[in-house]
Amino acid sequence: MSRERLQADPHRPGYHFLPPANWMNDPNGLIQWRGQYHLFYQHNPHEPIWGPMYWGHAVSNDLLHWQDLPIALAPTPDSPDANGCWSGVIVEHDGVATMIYSGNRADRQLPCLATSVDDLQTWQKDPNNPVIAAPPAYLDLLTFRDHCIWKEGNTWYQLIGAGIRARGGTALLYSSTDLHRWEYLGPICEGRSSETGETWECPDLFTLGERHVLVVSPIPLRRAIYLIGSFDGRLFQPQTEGDIDAGGHLYAPLSFRDDQGRRIMIGWLWEGRTQDAQIVAGWAGVMSLPRMLRLVEPDRLLAEPIPELEQLRHHHRRYSMLDLHGGALVSIEEQAGNLLELQLTVDLGNATQVGLAVCRAPDGSEQTLILIDRSRGRLEIDRSQASLDLASHRESYGIDWSPSPNHHINLRVFVDRSVIEVFVEGECITSRIYPQQANSLGLAIGAWGGDAQLISADVWDMQSIW
Repeated sequence: MSRERLQADPHRPGYHFLPPANWMNDPNGLIQWRGQYHLFYQHNPHEPIWGPMYWGHAVSNDLLHWQDLPIALAPTPDSPDANGCWSGVIVEHDGVATMIYSGNRADRQLPCLATSVDDLQTWQKDPNNPVIAAPPAYLDLLTFRDHCIWKEGNTWYQLIGAGIRARGGTALLYSSTDLHRWEYLGPICEGRSSETGETWECPDLFTLGERHVLVVSPIPLRRAIYLIGSFDGRLFQPQTEGDIDAGGHLYAPLSFRDDQGRRIMIGWLWEGRTQDAQIVAGWAGVMSLPRMLRLVEPDRLLAEPIPELEQLRHHHRRYSMLDLHGGALVSIEEQAGNLLELQLTVDLGNATQVGLAVCRAPDGSEQTLILIDRSRGRLEIDRSQASLDLASHRESYGIDWSPSPNHHINLRVFVDRSVIEVFVEGECITSRIYPQQANSLGLAIGAWGGDAQLISADVWDMQSIW
């Protein structure tokens, strides 16, 4: 299948990146190289389900519009990656683009190296792979895969995600002068299986200001978390912890610093429907919108959409001073659409709950509710009526939330067919929905348990990036 054959799918996003067809999961090798942004990703080019992993590849000048490039990396029979080229990163070493990835052979994952001399178009695997022959023998590890690499002075450092049986997730530290020969230095941090998962995938360690941030994706928690603390070159001491995204659908995020000095993160959004539905659709997996990260001292990692997204806006509408009386939804637009950006300011008044309904059918039989629930101190995406299709998931996810003293809340919402991303003061909630009715395109807002007011709502249609 090609993009052209799938473009009529009503659930296929229009301005989020996804491959031409079939399966995608973790972002890999995010880098700005010679001014262009490169996104590699875990990819099964043969089926819309998880399988032998390849590295897909796309390039962009603006982090919005992507050009598909040929497969960057494929499994080599009878080699350390015979059963898959798993997640990794790309760095520049002596002017050469160098990739470190997890080669999978018979469920044994070990670090492998590849290089490119033609601006990341083709890759040559190192004949001495794997570059680390085995994990530390004294540790009873559940996993040993996924990489984070940085350079200090003349020394390269590498983190590898792992899990210590009956103890918890960890990230193991190595050092090297040439990316080929690695010395094991020890775990930088160890979690507790009951709190932060049995094993840590996709470790990402970076600095923001004077602080260090460690991002991991714990198994079996199926979410991405951040730890803020200090790193002395050997040990990471976490002080605070939080979710990268509270929507239940973002995993394995990866970040990089671009030429503007921005720390940008992209994560994998998995599907919210059955595998059978994925097979029928012919595709699975979407990347989140690129997000800029910032740190609010001392203990919060916040994210906001990159400003480049404003280039996709067209057909602007503005609504203001709409009174919301308890117990009813008020239509903003009957046919607003499903490729939208919304910015709303709401005065919660004395209402117990205020909800914004998107992708709403005229009779209300389908709708997804972005709900501020003051009685529970929650802001969440309620999918209980998102779709009439029994193959789609209906759980609600959200964050603990209390309004500001003036009772105002500012929401920024992106609706892209089956993807909803909600940003509220740097917190993110991302979800997946699959409405079945062609007229589930409405936009409405309501209040319950009291009165509220929509102070302003800016609505833009968003252009497809394809």
